[in-house]
Amino acid sequence: MLSSYRSLFSTPGSPAMALAGLLARFPTGMIGVGAVFMITGARGSYALAGSLSATVLVVVAAAGPQLSRLVDRHGQARVAVPAQLLASGGALAELLCLRLDAPDWTLFVGAACSGLGPNVGALSRARWAAMLDGDEAALHSAYSFETVLDELCFVLGPLAATVLATAVFSAAGFLVAVLLFLVGTLSFCAQRRTEPPVRPVTPGARGSALASPGLRVLTGVLFAMGTLFGTIEITTIGFAQAHGHKSAASLVLGCYALGSLLSGLVFGVWKPQGSLPRRLLLCLLLMSAALVPLPFADGLPLVAAVLLVAGLTTAPTMVTAMGLVRGLVPAAKLTEGFSWAITGLLLGVSAGAAAGGWAVQHLGAGAGYRLPAAAAAVALLTALSGFRALRPGGGPGAVPEPARRTEPREASGEAAHVQ
Repeated sequence: MLSSYRSLFSTPGSPAMALAGLLARFPTGMIGVGAVFMITGARGSYALAGSLSATVLVVVAAAGPQLSRLVDRHGQARVAVPAQLLASGGALAELLCLRLDAPDWTLFVGAACSGLGPNVGALSRARWAAMLDGDEAALHSAYSFETVLDELCFVLGPLAATVLATAVFSAAGFLVAVLLFLVGTLSFCAQRRTEPPVRPVTPGARGSALASPGLRVLTGVLFAMGTLFGTIEITTIGFAQAHGHKSAASLVLGCYALGSLLSGLVFGVWKPQGSLPRRLLLCLLLMSAALVPLPFADGLPLVAAVLLVAGLTTAPTMVTAMGLVRGLVPAAKLTEGFSWAITGLLLGVSAGAAAGGWAVQHLGAGAGYRLPAAAAAVALLTALSGFRALRPGGGPGAVPEPARRTEPREASGEAAHVQ
């Protein structure tokens, strides 16, 4: 199993890039939990904490693709470094305003600025695409590895933030997350050897990457997937609390992430055949089927077992979806394309959390478990209805997938390593 990943990291510059990328992304799982502890510790208001979190998400969704568009035009380091400095400054200003007991509106200004940072996940995937251009097997392993890193961040990040907030002081998790974001992003951008070149935009490819019909379909699919993720998270917390074991919610959700992490590792080694759009349909079908038993689970152990199995379908679906982006947008807009896909996912998570929270509050603790299978079915139907656009050259603005390279990477030179 490890041979595929050893080959992946034989690419010059890739180990340092991956390590810096992990450092930059690890706070993703910390910042939300850390902010809740910080706000509730200082102001005692969950409503304020939720409103601030929503503010950050709205800014991320609105600004993320535009920031990535600038990255495609001017280069990663030139855009990501000042953006991260601005975001870190906003987050630290939010913390300072809390310490100085400033009015609530000042917290929203800081929170909004903190959402203006770069999406390192999109930057990292764009680097792999440039380094491994044409080597489809290696790129498949790279995207699987990226998904595994994401799962690690969301499994260990909240735990780290909770430990820091409860063992040190209430804002410790938030503060450490902000510093890790800053140091990690600067370290990532310092890896100039792996930074992809700025590709000129042809006159026929100007405008937003979202002009691609296939990318719009894929963003809709990921929105539906994000909805099921957000619903599962909030419903599991409410379900665990109703059964008198609220603290066990993190363990149950950890089973979901564990399933995804394991399948991501295996999926990165397996070399699947067939087209990416067909593979996406199969993954979504399996995901829908795996979530069907969830509403019938009447205890936390059964919920954990169902989520573990459902998690096994998550990483393959995400890897396939991210792999599709390359075939749906021009190379000069690749980072923006990844950013739109991730934005769709984040917006879905927010919508799912809201829907699941309402269901828990008004319909019962486990009522929200009826929604994930339906959301997965919506994702499947969206992919089916837009299947033609998802295929290479399947709609106006779509671009063909790169041709598969038959010779080994070692024999093809180092043209992909630009800097």
